[in-house]
Amino acid sequence: YAIVDEVDSVLIDDARTPLIISGPVPKGDDQLFEQYRPAIEHLYNLQKNFVTSLLAEARQLIGEGRNDEGGVKLYRVHKGLPKYKPLIKYLSETGVKALMQKTENTYMQDNNRRMPEITDELYFVIDEKLNSVELTDKGHEALSKFFNEDGFFVLPDIGAEVAELEKSALSAEEKAQKRDEVINDYSVKSERVHTVHQLLKAYAMFEKDIEYVVMDNKVKIVDEQTGRIMEGRRYSDGLHQAIEAKERVKVEAATQTFATITLQNYFRMYHKLAGMTGTAETEAGELWDIYKLDVVTIPTNRPVARFDLEDRVYKTKKEKYAAVIEEIVRLRDAGRPVLVGTTSVEISELLKRMLDMRKIDCQVLNAKLHQKEAQVVALAGRAGTVTIATNMAGRGTDIKLTPEVKEAGGLAIIGTERHESRRVDRQLRGRSGRQGDPGSSVFYVSFEDQLMRLFATDRVMKMLDTLGLKEGEMIESRMVTKAIENAQKRVEENNFGIRKRLLEYDDVMNKQRTYIYNRRHHALLGERVGIDIANMIYDLVENLVQSYDQPTDFDELSLELMRILTIEAPFTEKEFQSLSREEKTERIVAAVNENLDRRSERIIEMAMPVVKDWVENRGAKGKIMVPITDGKRIFNLGVDILEAYNSGCKNIVKEWHKGVLLVTIDELWKEHLRELDELRQSVQNASYEQKDPLVIYKVESFHLFENMLNNLNTKALSALMRGQIFVQQRPAATTAATPSTASATLESERRKAAMTDEEKKAAAEKALAEAEARLRAARAQRPELKTATPSRQNDYSQYKATKEGLPGENAQRAAAAGAGAAAHRRPEPVKATPKVGRNEPCPCGSGKKYKNCCGKGE
Repeated sequence: YAIVDEVDSVLIDDARTPLIISGPVPKGDDQLFEQYRPAIEHLYNLQKNFVTSLLAEARQLIGEGRNDEGGVKLYRVHKGLPKYKPLIKYLSETGVKALMQKTENTYMQDNNRRMPEITDELYFVIDEKLNSVELTDKGHEALSKFFNEDGFFVLPDIGAEVAELEKSALSAEEKAQKRDEVINDYSVKSERVHTVHQLLKAYAMFEKDIEYVVMDNKVKIVDEQTGRIMEGRRYSDGLHQAIEAKERVKVEAATQTFATITLQNYFRMYHKLAGMTGTAETEAGELWDIYKLDVVTIPTNRPVARFDLEDRVYKTKKEKYAAVIEEIVRLRDAGRPVLVGTTSVEISELLKRMLDMRKIDCQVLNAKLHQKEAQVVALAGRAGTVTIATNMAGRGTDIKLTPEVKEAGGLAIIGTERHESRRVDRQLRGRSGRQGDPGSSVFYVSFEDQLMRLFATDRVMKMLDTLGLKEGEMIESRMVTKAIENAQKRVEENNFGIRKRLLEYDDVMNKQRTYIYNRRHHALLGERVGIDIANMIYDLVENLVQSYDQPTDFDELSLELMRILTIEAPFTEKEFQSLSREEKTERIVAAVNENLDRRSERIIEMAMPVVKDWVENRGAKGKIMVPITDGKRIFNLGVDILEAYNSGCKNIVKEWHKGVLLVTIDELWKEHLRELDELRQSVQNASYEQKDPLVIYKVESFHLFENMLNNLNTKALSALMRGQIFVQQRPAATTAATPSTASATLESERRKAAMTDEEKKAAAEKALAEAEARLRAARAQRPELKTATPSRQNDYSQYKATKEGLPGENAQRAAAAGAGAAAHRRPEPVKATPKVGRNEPCPCGSGKKYKNCCGKGE
């Protein structure tokens, strides 16, 4: 069971993003973000300059009364950079927003048929509601010019090019080479496109101190619900690396998804689920639909004495913030503590600067200063204290009020902007008026706020124009407050749609995930690994027999059996033509099982003498490392030596089977997740054909999963059929491996693992002494070697010609050659020696400086 604190934040708000476990990928540092950043920065500046001139032209045209032309240019600015601050400011002027919305309706009708007239002149197009950005043809052309290469980001049509190659008169070898070139070109360009797209997103849609902060030379994500830093979290699919490149901090290595699950499916795995929060009532429907959780409202302990005032609405942000500062000053002078809620780090720092200019002390609690949370909250209830904080979800519940503060009216809450979710606003209000304390709350809103820009209706904008507000004038109307709440409802509905769609896609993957994790669980525990392998053998053989079912397919089937399972066909070509599918399958399965048993017996035969010797003669306990190879990889398996002894080394075979299955499942599942991500992106285009992308995703993902299972069976069984204990080949050895050499290898591995540093040092000294003894014996047999002593301790270039071919020499030969020079005679000049400085120690080992020893007279 699970009991979740702040249950709405966890099960609702966080559920738009799936949980992902990721890890490093090969060549993870080999990325193109730094390389392409200047190009995207150049492109972004081109768009910004173009948008700036367009906005100036739009202002002029609208000022002259040419509203149709001005509206087109204004809407083009909005599609190019919707967060452009001069645009947001201009849209708050009377009639301008309504004009742009009228233009938008014109160009969006008939399924955006006329939209290219607006977007073709831009370098890229941003859709704020869908959180997407797309390069236009003009943008592609600008990037190609930047790199001096036509079609730099145009992906080739692989299918068409390969088809043309097949028709050509080239030889088979030339065709294969050209095909590889086409595929390599495609992979390089697809990586380019992906990198450029993520960089463009980073520049166009992610703002510092709003979506993320830069601390300690690292990009850290800010939780939009709580305002806290999400330590250890990174944006996926290269977006985080793109933001790091944009901010010119170290670009971390690329990662790959190892496992993924939505929060909904994760929490639905609990048999019993419960939670608590102060703001779940508005989400009761979703909590029941997704989790089958009822929402029960518990009455407050004491009646609420807080006054919740109507929203105070201004035309511009500038007017709104000026009004907020005036309200803070008024409340502080009245002896009340003030808690100011903001939606981003940027706004909290702006308000602090404005208060500093008025010489008003304030405490700031945001993602950059979250370590001060307890200290700030402890002071927030004192008379005259001003506290500025980003979203207060889950904190500030213990703000204590003094008696004088209660008499003055209690804690005053000021919200500087309505959040996308009504629940987050209610959590901010709920910091005041706790346990029957007095208090008040009010929100300040402007028509430049993101919520109002994106979701305010035409009716509200027309009403604003009708009122003809003067600068600094405030609207305090129930109608406007209602309109804001309706905008919030639309955002919540939009977010609910995102969560629901995410869950629908994950439900498809969830069945696959459950199956694979069960297989992995069996491999991990090893309780039924034999049954799983038997099923894999039968499935693989059945597929092979079905694939090569024609009477002429005997040679192909034989080749596949040898390539994958290392067995010969257990029937002749004549028998193959007469046997039924079932008979062929049964015969091959029997041959495979026999081969697997033979491999297992061979491993036991080689391991048992070593294990027996260590247990019976040396009293060994604990784990030993058994190296087993499939011919490509070496698996160092940790095996309990006493268990191996008691089971006749059968547990070594079991660990080998478990290890192969685990590694193969993990590798292929990671690859399958990557393919599913790509599939999910590609099926979205099906909506243009009036088809449901989810249906196509279900069908295609099933085929991908089938292929993955076939690959799993093939790779795992191919490794198992080649398993043998790894024997270290000696340089001069040419004979086949025997149980005795395997024993020596196992014994050596075991001894190395158990040795202390002192024992290792002693072993090295012993090896060196043995090398010296062999060297002396060799010299005694070959007198001519006696004159070949190296002339200096660190220089044995002359000796190198004579030392090769000595019996028993190994890696210690160099050390032995140096040691053999201990009884050196007066050195003679040697050519090709390293240059020695006059004041450096003489290389002859005398302890004198070079100029006073061998370097005299130089």
